[in-house]
Amino acid sequence: MRDMMLRLPQAARRCATKLAAAVLILVALAGTSTAADTAHGVLLEELTSVEIAQRVRGGATTVLVPIGGTEQNGAHMAVGKHNARVKVLAERIATRLGNALVAPVLAYVPEGGIDPPSGHMRHAGTLSITSSAFGQVLDGTARSLRAHGFRDIVFLGDHGGYQAEERSVAARLNHEWARGTARVHALPEYYDSTKGFAQWLKSRGYSDAEIGVHGGLLDTALALATVPAMVRSERLADASAVPGITGDPRRATAELGNAGVEMIVNATTEAIRTSTRRRAP
Repeated sequence: MRDMMLRLPQAARRCATKLAAAVLILVALAGTSTAADTAHGVLLEELTSVEIAQRVRGGATTVLVPIGGTEQNGAHMAVGKHNARVKVLAERIATRLGNALVAPVLAYVPEGGIDPPSGHMRHAGTLSITSSAFGQVLDGTARSLRAHGFRDIVFLGDHGGYQAEERSVAARLNHEWARGTARVHALPEYYDSTKGFAQWLKSRGYSDAEIGVHGGLLDTALALATVPAMVRSERLADASAVPGITGDPRRATAELGNAGVEMIVNATTEAIRTSTRRRAP
């Protein structure tokens, strides 16, 4: 190569030298750009459109759709508990997966009848939509993500009331997309992990009445471990007397919640890896 350069006219040699230097600079910049894009995290809403396209081309074709809910949580927890908690957990799961991004949280979900009010809608601050509207939001979200190149779209529902809708939308879209490469996953492991956490709490002496199913020790411990600012610690003593709360959160701690967080993240990460694993052609 050096001999060929020497045989070129001086002007051509200068041109070739500059071209080689430019190529080296472009290679270096490309590496820097990739590293910088990765440094921006896994949350879709915090990335630019260009960065998202680069991530997908680079293999990040799994996207998590965190689904929360805006509902009453008694006197001791903010109404956005589900939204904040599922965002934190989805981010941890995506980071653990290593090849996934996280879509914005879906905060509007079925929470009961509006007129007349039923379910959580009987308490101030709750926001509810119909099951059909919720299904359409899930449908449009999944179709949008598929259009941008995501191959595995994972619903992560933090609330028990709409798990059936998640499965229904996933089944319908997977049937429609049977000949394509994209799939929707409505995995039970994320929500069902709380049942394992309840059993773990029972093994340490906490009763069913204390653990509860909404706003009790389990629910509050998970919030303390993920979004502590949403818990009003000064109101824990009278929380169980408030309508709509089942359980007693007074002995809830972030340390207990951390154990539940690990169960949820570990079980969900493994379930996603198993569900998205494709057989070689």
